[in-house]
Amino acid sequence: MALRARALYDFRSENPGEISLREHEVLSLCSEQDIEGWLEGVNSRGDRGLFPASYVQVIRAPEPSPAGDGGPGVPARYANVPPGGFEPLPAAPPSSFKPPPDAFQPLLLPHQTPPPSTFQPPSAGFPYGGGALQPSPQQLYGGGGGYQASQGSDDDWDDEWDDSSTVADEPGALGSGAYPDFDGSSSGGGGVAGRYRLSTRSDLSLGSRGSSAPPHHPQHHPSGAKSSATVSRNLNRFSTFVKSGGEAFVLGEASGFVKDGDKLCVVLGPYGPEWQENPYPFQCTIDDPTKQTKFKGMKSYISYKLVPTHTQVPVHRRYKHFDWLYARLAEKFPVISVPHLPEKQATGRFEEDFISKRRKGLIWWMNHMASHPVLAQCDVFQHFLTCPSSTDEKAWKQGKRKAEKDEMVGANFFLTLSTPPAAALDLQEVESKIDGFKSFTKKMDDSALQLNHTANEFARKQVTGFKKEYQKVGQSFRGLSQAFELDQQAFSVGLNQAIAFTGDAYDAIGELFADQPRQDLDPVMDLLALYQGHLANFPDIIHVQKGALTKVKESRRHVEEGKMEVQKADGIQDRCNTISFATLAEIHHFHQIRVRDFKSQMQHFLQQQIIFFQKVTQKLEEALHKYDSV
Repeated sequence: MALRARALYDFRSENPGEISLREHEVLSLCSEQDIEGWLEGVNSRGDRGLFPASYVQVIRAPEPSPAGDGGPGVPARYANVPPGGFEPLPAAPPSSFKPPPDAFQPLLLPHQTPPPSTFQPPSAGFPYGGGALQPSPQQLYGGGGGYQASQGSDDDWDDEWDDSSTVADEPGALGSGAYPDFDGSSSGGGGVAGRYRLSTRSDLSLGSRGSSAPPHHPQHHPSGAKSSATVSRNLNRFSTFVKSGGEAFVLGEASGFVKDGDKLCVVLGPYGPEWQENPYPFQCTIDDPTKQTKFKGMKSYISYKLVPTHTQVPVHRRYKHFDWLYARLAEKFPVISVPHLPEKQATGRFEEDFISKRRKGLIWWMNHMASHPVLAQCDVFQHFLTCPSSTDEKAWKQGKRKAEKDEMVGANFFLTLSTPPAAALDLQEVESKIDGFKSFTKKMDDSALQLNHTANEFARKQVTGFKKEYQKVGQSFRGLSQAFELDQQAFSVGLNQAIAFTGDAYDAIGELFADQPRQDLDPVMDLLALYQGHLANFPDIIHVQKGALTKVKESRRHVEEGKMEVQKADGIQDRCNTISFATLAEIHHFHQIRVRDFKSQMQHFLQQQIIFFQKVTQKLEEALHKYDSV
């Protein structure tokens, strides 16, 4: 007979390839063999897909037992129910459901909870293959955005920058194998007790953190007491909402001591929520890229001189230092768009054109960092700008370790947010603004890609095609002049010289065309590349906010059904408001710098175009005046 299974609990699909289940529903199984805790089958509605193996009980065909009269083989009847079925135990809760003759029905007493789940979420590319991907504690409990500093031939990690002591080696680090339990204790002896305790925790009946155990459906007691429901967790523990710590924060699991100096303030401006301005704005120049060597010349690298205006003290940084800083910032700020760094290059790292292009990209990056009210004041960024690593190695390493041990990351980051009264937000209006911005970013991304392609193609034509064509015209004019020189009449000498000068003018115009993209189109493409990095960040930022809104809607539904207290639902909504305020503030800042940057860049582009055509006009006018004396 075909393999079948009965759903023990409700399951709602949240990812492509999954199917939803209803309690007591009978499913057809494609195979009894589970894959990383998941089974594939077809539900009663004809949908085929994956579902957790621990949510169902396989229905097995009855087998003859030598002890069918109630002898030693009696326990086998709980796995293979003989034809005719059996009556439920008297202590079981009353139910109108009667199992079919060949079905299995789990026996749960009123004080019992469903069995814990053992399945792991599937990895990317599931269902078949990829191995059993185990999430790290940071991924499960919101320990960062999952960014890893790229490693390549561009800048190897060595020398004094790295040492054997990392944050993962320190006692209490989540990466050292300590998995915090629900009560704040640690199952791995890592000393992380209390990491998510008390601060935002309500008395929600939450299961063990990171556990994917089936939800315990509330019992309806004769006394009529209100049932207590919980907001479900995302089964995909690799989603941005989970890894960023957004889920843990919204569900009230984040805790930590926030110093006044660490508070990040969102205020209400004329256009809505915005980050509080930096009271001490500054800028930072990046100059003098120089080639340095170490290990007696065995290793070479490029060093850049940074001079912040608020200290006027120069410091020298390599690209790998920028890369390390970016990793720390991307991990710490899940709802802030940290600008992307210029791309690495495996070969030609010491060529003049590449060094110049990278420096321009770093200047744009630094400009956006110093312009952001939150990033500009961040401790790790200030350490990067002000600590002279070459002269004070001890202070540099202390600051580096402090940044890597920062506890205000993941779910705890949201504790640092100070927002206006929640009454200032309307969730429906927030959702509408987020959806509008999502559409805006998609359209802007498409337009930026198109403009970048067009500008790149036009620049290529100017450097090669236009230069070549103008030089062809110039060569033709000179050929005509040489032909006229065969005429030995004195009155034709002036004409011959004027025509030859015209040919030279067209040669010069061709050179102007070849050089012009450096002045106007290249800066536009550099700006587009920076903003394409920002646009790539926002889907994850929006996903965190959308995940929070989903939890609010779910809690409201529980309140309407009488399964959750209003106070618990209000706590979830307050924490969602905190995320919404930060998201809207970041969107407002993005639009502000976008208007500033594109206004400035378009002005620069048109000014350079005017200067270019003035140079072309000047060359043509010079050629024209040569004919006045003919």
